[in-house]
Amino acid sequence: MALTIFSIMVVLLLLGFPMMIPLIVGAFVGFYSLFGGFGQLETMVQQMMAGIRPASLIAVPMFIFAADIMTRGQSAGRLIDMVMSFVGHLKGGLAVSTAAACTMFGAVSGSTQATVVAVGSPLRPRMLKAGYKDSFVLALIVNSSDIAFLIPPSIGMIIYGVVSNTSIAELFIAGIGPGLLILVLFSIYSVIYAYRHNVPTEEKATWGERARAVRQALWPLGFPAIIIGGIYGGIFSPTEAAAACVLYAVFLEMVVFREIDFSGLYETAKSTGLITAVVFILVAAGAAFSWVISFAQIPQAVLEGIGIDEMGPIGVLFVISIAFFIGCMFVDPIVVILVFVPIFAPVVKSVGLDPVLVGTVITLQVAIGSATPPFGCDIFTAIAVFKRPYMEVIRGTPPFIVMLLSVSVALIFFPQIALFLRDLAFSK
Repeated sequence: MALTIFSIMVVLLLLGFPMMIPLIVGAFVGFYSLFGGFGQLETMVQQMMAGIRPASLIAVPMFIFAADIMTRGQSAGRLIDMVMSFVGHLKGGLAVSTAAACTMFGAVSGSTQATVVAVGSPLRPRMLKAGYKDSFVLALIVNSSDIAFLIPPSIGMIIYGVVSNTSIAELFIAGIGPGLLILVLFSIYSVIYAYRHNVPTEEKATWGERARAVRQALWPLGFPAIIIGGIYGGIFSPTEAAAACVLYAVFLEMVVFREIDFSGLYETAKSTGLITAVVFILVAAGAAFSWVISFAQIPQAVLEGIGIDEMGPIGVLFVISIAFFIGCMFVDPIVVILVFVPIFAPVVKSVGLDPVLVGTVITLQVAIGSATPPFGCDIFTAIAVFKRPYMEVIRGTPPFIVMLLSVSVALIFFPQIALFLRDLAFSK
């Protein structure tokens, strides 16, 4: 049965169907094989509804909506200008500013693809004019967007927290350490690249210009204050923080900046509704598919075949990392989380791994896979946004992937990179 389901899903993918179709068809084929027909089809529907029932999932469309509003408005540009005013004049400063801007925008959007659009669109032309090669620029933007999946609020962490029943607040704060480490590595590489290719520096901003840039960015900087300060100050739950972010984004762009009117807000809401519908269909289909393959004992057979029961915690983390990394090279990250997390959950529990650490490792691997050939989703976002050929987008990615994988290995052997802030914030 497993071979039949896999073959049908691969054929549907190769025929160009969106990922939700192979998932749903695979689930129904498995259901038919298990029960000899569709006489108990309501069970499948129940599993799909159970997948989208958790209240925590409400945060996903809220954060998407807030990110869409900011992308259409001035918030993203003001954050970029503030970073540029302080480091833009240094050797490689423009590249460092791009990575830092991705980190800051990730702290208000939680989406890698939104970050590619919001940060890449204004900064790519500027970097090309400064003398950076387009292959480096594209790779930097695509891979720096990975940081948005780690810095709270992370949509990937929300999905993982719902599926694994892990505290989303703890996951959020655990992602900060690895996210900042990636930013440091990317910044160092950017400086080395600038020196090797003799990229000219930009004019140094005056302290007056820096002060003005900071003042202009104060309003957008309220987003991480609401998310991080609100959650860990005990004011909001993660879901409530998402709703507060939407309200703040509407206030900022419609009242303070006056960049968006009611018609613009309506168009943004429609766009968010479309994305949310796709996400929730994927979640429902993924929940049903996971139930079918778990009921058929397929994951147990695969894990026993590789001998994962004899591995210690580090071995299990390596297997999980490889599985999620490879999965996201081919399939949407949300789907991979929905399908793989329930598979590995019993093993994670049996070896005594911290679910927050596992969630951070998984989120990092999902982010890396999303920017890795052949089918990482962020690659195709960059192709669509920047209108560049596939090979040019991926040409400069290997050094970044090596750095990201190095952080993954460091996280496995030194879990306090992620858990230090979590333990500090949630110590009893």
